[in-house]
Amino acid sequence: MNILLTGGTGLIGRALCRALLERGCQITVLSRRPATVAERCGAVRAMASLEQWRPGDRYDAVINLAGAPIVSGRWSARRKRVLWDSRIASTEQLVEKIAAAETRPKVLLSGSAVGFYGDSGERQVTEDAPPGDDFGARLCEAWEQAARRAEDLGARVCLLRTGLVLSRAGGLLARMLPPFRLGLGARLGDGSQWMSWIHIDDQVAMMVKLLFEDAHHGAYNLCAPEPVRNTDFTARLAAALHRPAVLFAPAPVIHAALGEAACLLLGGQRAAPARMTAADYRFRHAALDGALRQLL
Repeated sequence: MNILLTGGTGLIGRALCRALLERGCQITVLSRRPATVAERCGAVRAMASLEQWRPGDRYDAVINLAGAPIVSGRWSARRKRVLWDSRIASTEQLVEKIAAAETRPKVLLSGSAVGFYGDSGERQVTEDAPPGDDFGARLCEAWEQAARRAEDLGARVCLLRTGLVLSRAGGLLARMLPPFRLGLGARLGDGSQWMSWIHIDDQVAMMVKLLFEDAHHGAYNLCAPEPVRNTDFTARLAAALHRPAVLFAPAPVIHAALGEAACLLLGGQRAAPARMTAADYRFRHAALDGALRQLL
């Protein structure tokens, strides 16, 4: 399979490249820094701009993971524009390229997040739940709508509502490990918010399943079947590192530091991977304790 991958140098993209190369796929990675692609992604082709995709070029599939980090300080008007353009505008451009292709890709896997549901509180959310109303939720909803336009072009579209990805190579866990190793791990606010997480191995395996099995389309919650509260996540990570975790970050301090973006830390989603479970996907790491043991 010949695949175009945007966002391929990120945490998920790098792991996905390894898995697809093992399957014998040919991969082109779109990156603003093409000189770094081979070192990060392996034996793939680099593309610096979508303008290099000529109508005669043929891709069997497109995987769209590009997007500026959403957890990166306050959501100023300028930062919101960067987040919006890096997801929605770039996806619209990608769909335009699909439309212009002489031989169109048969499948588009496009990024999203469980943040689509906003802060769901105690309510369990499956893929048929409505979107939330905070900025992160509106961002995900618009991102998905832009990707869905490829359905009108004959592509099978899968929307990847990803949870908090756990990996040694980066992301949430890598940011949390230094303070936790020092015994400075802390719950966020009262710690009651739900965290829908996913081991990087399951994230990649589910994406591969969606890519190669033609029956799949629409939105999928890519998260483990056992979400945990922030206070539980904090305690279990500390226990896995044999360190105490008695501190907490007060909610007013987090609000003062992050403003509107504080919802990313103080809110959460109790998401269930209903459609992946119905598709008989077997999790490699369904429980948090086992996932942390394997990673640490």
